[in-house]
Amino acid sequence: MEIKADGKEGSLILLKQGAEARVFESNFVGRRCVVKERFSKKYRHPSLDSKLTLKRLNAEARCMTKARRLGVATPVLYSVDPVLQTLTFEYVEGPAVKDVFLDFGLHGVAEERMDDIAKQIGDAIGKLHDGGLIHGDLTTSNMLIQSGTNQLVLIDFGLSSTSTLPEDKAVDLYVLERALLSMHSSCGNVMDRILAAYRKSSKQWSSTLNKLAQCDKEVESGQWLASCLQYCVPHYKVGDRDVYAYR
Repeated sequence: MEIKADGKEGSLILLKQGAEARVFESNFVGRRCVVKERFSKKYRHPSLDSKLTLKRLNAEARCMTKARRLGVATPVLYSVDPVLQTLTFEYVEGPAVKDVFLDFGLHGVAEERMDDIAKQIGDAIGKLHDGGLIHGDLTTSNMLIQSGTNQLVLIDFGLSSTSTLPEDKAVDLYVLERALLSMHSSCGNVMDRILAAYRKSSKQWSSTLNKLAQCDKEVESGQWLASCLQYCVPHYKVGDRDVYAYR
């Protein structure tokens, strides 16, 4: 799928491009939609690349659908195209939580709205985790506040997986904790509000939060890297250096 210089091919408008995929705005049977294309990696063998891309495409579709079954708001999935390697889903109108929190940092926190967003985040993650689903990329960029309803919508399940292990759930929360500290420290300790809602939402919160506390201690003591490498495998080499990729 080639994009012209103006960012369009027919009705496709390029919104953003990451390391794994391109995201377009388009129309699906008259409805505004988002098309996510997983593109080929030239450094991989074509046969392997095709199998991996299809596997990840299907996994993302399954995880997004499962999240909706668990009661978590996500964009409605319209179609999966294994030939073009695309997912087509509902366009959600509204700002990212990242932009809302950055605005709080500039103009002061609206406490009532902050509480509402934090409660929705904690509730959504609790439902995912109790259903054995790990989002894998819980950042405020991957959370939208739908215009009109103010409902939290989770997006980008490209790194999602299924797991019931407290360690995996704790890492999911840890990613969010680090994102909040690095991007939104001026908003106060938002994570405490999120975890309060997580405790109410998740029946298995105790073991997960114990592991999260362990993660924080390992970071402080410098043991985090060693723990991370237990879950990694060498992916490829840059010169004489191993570059790791999570399993």
